[in-house]
Amino acid sequence: MIINRAGKAVKAIAERMSRRLVNKLILLFTSIIILVVGSLTYISYQMLQKESVTSSIASTSNNLLLVNQNMEDYLKGMEQLSLPQIRYDEITYAITHESVDYASKMYLEDYLRELYYSRNDLEAIFLYVVKEKKYYAISKESYNITVRTGVDPAITKLPWYEKAMSSPFNRSYQSFVEADSEPGYPVDTENSFMAYHRVLRSIVSRQPQAVLSFYYDSSVRDEILKDIPFDAGQHLLYLSPDNEPFYTDDPAFYERAKAGGLLERLGQPSSRQLTWSEEEQKYLVVYDIGEQEGWRLVKPIPYTQIYEAARTTRNISFSIGFLFLLLSIIAVTYFSNAITKPLRKLSYQMNRFSTGHFDAEAEVRGRDEIAYLSRHFNQMVRRTNDLINERYKMKLVEKNAILKALEAEINPHFLYNALQAISTKALKSERFDIVDMVDSLALTLRYCISGKDIVQSREELKHIEHYLSLQKARFGSRLQMTYEWDESLMALEIPKLSLQTLVENSIKHALEKVSSTITIDIRAKLTEEHAVISVHDNGPGFTPERLIEVRQSFLSEWEEREDVEESIGLVNLHTRLRLLYGDEAMLRIETDELGTTMEMRLPREGISHV
Repeated sequence: MIINRAGKAVKAIAERMSRRLVNKLILLFTSIIILVVGSLTYISYQMLQKESVTSSIASTSNNLLLVNQNMEDYLKGMEQLSLPQIRYDEITYAITHESVDYASKMYLEDYLRELYYSRNDLEAIFLYVVKEKKYYAISKESYNITVRTGVDPAITKLPWYEKAMSSPFNRSYQSFVEADSEPGYPVDTENSFMAYHRVLRSIVSRQPQAVLSFYYDSSVRDEILKDIPFDAGQHLLYLSPDNEPFYTDDPAFYERAKAGGLLERLGQPSSRQLTWSEEEQKYLVVYDIGEQEGWRLVKPIPYTQIYEAARTTRNISFSIGFLFLLLSIIAVTYFSNAITKPLRKLSYQMNRFSTGHFDAEAEVRGRDEIAYLSRHFNQMVRRTNDLINERYKMKLVEKNAILKALEAEINPHFLYNALQAISTKALKSERFDIVDMVDSLALTLRYCISGKDIVQSREELKHIEHYLSLQKARFGSRLQMTYEWDESLMALEIPKLSLQTLVENSIKHALEKVSSTITIDIRAKLTEEHAVISVHDNGPGFTPERLIEVRQSFLSEWEEREDVEESIGLVNLHTRLRLLYGDEAMLRIETDELGTTMEMRLPREGISHV
């Protein structure tokens, strides 16, 4: 009974609220605000998460790259130190004679002292003579920094020794991070960063003579690695190309990472980041692989640290959104009553306008914002009517401007060549036929600058005769012409300079590129659907790639097309045909072993005198 009464009360309240537009506006705007604030908060949180990860990856990757480059330079310095360089023969001689020649022994001791004093990060240096199974040693343990000697045949069985002997680079690196790493020599490796072992071989026989071992402390390594920002919960690993650890801030984490398969996933130099999970903790692992030898600097970062700023921003956004929601409800309730009545009238007129009644006009009362909107709505209606009429006129003007612009792009290349031919002929031949050439040029120029856009075919053919007389001055008997023009098409109206564009293309791509005679055939015929005007030459024609490029340029809208270099005349002609005669008009180009044929196809129903 109580439940039924409560349900009826809720229903009555909902019905009462739905009767008034004010209540609907409150509910609507409240829902919109909740949706917008919630969506923006969620989206911003996701974006912040993604941006945090991206920013962390970018900054960490750049940092690791620079530090790893410094570390590899440091390792490169180890290698340079281990090479005797110009004294290699003297060193190998001293090694082979140190047991019988006191001077050779002293030479080796001086050489070790020189190496030891050359750097501040050396713990000890050992020179193991392979043949004698003995070693020379110098370290900080010696009070007077003297060179000691010892015998140890077991050195040759140690992993680092075997690795150095089998290495194509005659070297090996030894880490002391793991407890089972055995140096073999009597040296304290507690403070050692690593050992570098270099095999010295005979130049002649390539047999190993000695192994030079350097034990480095962690001073330089720590100085380089301190440039990597490091927060609690993060880790840092420095691994060899074989994933042998040479530095780790937490050996226990390294063991867990090794057992969890993280090290095997670090072999993708193009990725440089991955996600790895350890129990309930999820890490963003950013690493860098050195370009010289492939040493790896790895930094696992917990995602909880990366997302911390995003979570804080999300909570603040929710708090601000809730406060904004309360203020919005108050504002909507206050203004809704004053807005709804004039808005209803304005909405009615807007609805009429949206359905195509451009005589709609809203009633204007008062001087508030609604009145302002109503006045501007009325102005918009009047302006729309004016724009419709103005746009129609602009379309007509725009079409004519397009035709003018395209016509103005006709390549004037032939004019320069004609003038050059006239000048050359005048200087060399001193013939009176120059007068004819000048007349042809004058008639050609007069035709080009005439104000007509559409001309009859007989006018275009007459222009072609003048044009070709100038070209014959350049090429002589190499240029041959034939005409086959249907008499019924002499009055055919075509774009001015359209035929010249086709002939000019044949001269440019056929006659100018070969030394043999080229025949250009100009024909016009009438089919059932089109008037076909063709220009054929027996030249080399277009290459297949160039032909495809020109055909594709025909398919693009002219206003979106960039300059098409040599084929701009053909492209413009194709565009003019489409603008003047519609989509059925076209410009076709075909090339085969017999030459190149270019055709203008004009629809019969779209042109005059056809």
